[in-house]
Amino acid sequence: MIRVKKSNRTFRAHFHEKLEASILSRLLGAVLLFLMVFDAVPVHAVQARIKDLVNIAGVRGNDLVGYGLVVGLNGTGDGLRNSPFTEEAMVNILERLGINVTGEQFRPKNVAAVLVTAVLPPFARNGSQIDVTVSAIGDSKSLLGGTLIMTPLNAADGQIYAVAQGSIIAGGVVAEGDAETTTQGVPTSGGIPSGARIEREIEFSLDQNALLNLALREPDFTTAVRIEKAINQHFGTQLATMTDSGTVQLDAGQSPFPSVAHLLSELENIEVSPAQKARVVVDHRSGTIVLGADVRISRVAVAQGNLTLSVQEEPAVISANPFFPDLDTIIVPRTDAGIVEENNAAGMALIEEAVALEDVIKGLNALGVGARDTIDILKAIKAAGALHAEFVVQ
Repeated sequence: MIRVKKSNRTFRAHFHEKLEASILSRLLGAVLLFLMVFDAVPVHAVQARIKDLVNIAGVRGNDLVGYGLVVGLNGTGDGLRNSPFTEEAMVNILERLGINVTGEQFRPKNVAAVLVTAVLPPFARNGSQIDVTVSAIGDSKSLLGGTLIMTPLNAADGQIYAVAQGSIIAGGVVAEGDAETTTQGVPTSGGIPSGARIEREIEFSLDQNALLNLALREPDFTTAVRIEKAINQHFGTQLATMTDSGTVQLDAGQSPFPSVAHLLSELENIEVSPAQKARVVVDHRSGTIVLGADVRISRVAVAQGNLTLSVQEEPAVISANPFFPDLDTIIVPRTDAGIVEENNAAGMALIEEAVALEDVIKGLNALGVGARDTIDILKAIKAAGALHAEFVVQ
């Protein structure tokens, strides 16, 4: 009996060991599969809709422009002697309204000449309203509180497509005194929300084109291929074909939808992971630095120092001697100039080879310098061939 119990215990222990080994093997396989899948997808991959990546050829807006007058200004209008065109336009408007001001001394200070700009969106219909921007072209100091008089807006073909009118919303203010003037924002430019009404339509039909071109806003071969694959997988047919890095051609004739508009409505919401170029953008004026996620830096050593220039003028005045009336008072120039080089406590810093954006930022922060000095360092690293990205300076 004792031997049987021992053999049962041995059998059970062996069985449990095999079961635990099988479970552990499966768990390890699942973990390895997860790591392989996780490693195949970039951590920074972002899904974007096709409507945010492409423009449809032929579906675009048209620019409109017009010349008009703004009235009702609080003494901040054009000086009519410096802007005679304002006076001429105002006289023409009054004469069309039946008021004869020919030969009169017409010198108002509450009128300003402006240019009105707007964009006629695609498929805009008669009666629809669009936003307009109003900008002074004379010597007006502010358009705040003014009203734009009826202004026709023309396209490049010279035809009138909209008419603008309304109260201007200016984004600035001027505080003026006898000895000083302070300006915040741009008071000579403003906008009128829904300030223009469309009077003429642009005829365009999507259904007349069997082939449509999707133009990428950022041309890239990888992104174009991904868009092609995503469209074809979504519809289950060869509907899209990439022709170059900036164009994906769409065969609307094979669409299962009754119209091209229905097809585009379904297509524009398909999500794609766009490929990004490695790019560094810097702005010297504001000291702004933007690094793309794919920026890479090879191993490089950097030393950074600052030079301080100091120039002081302390002229000396030598008065005339009363015993020598022929001598005049003279000024003797005295200049103290110097150049001081600040010691960099960090010395020469070593930036290791960076394989991720976080590593790049850590390496640059290790130098302990400001944003503007970092811009100069990035430029030097690019010149040394260690910065593997497009460098854009604004």
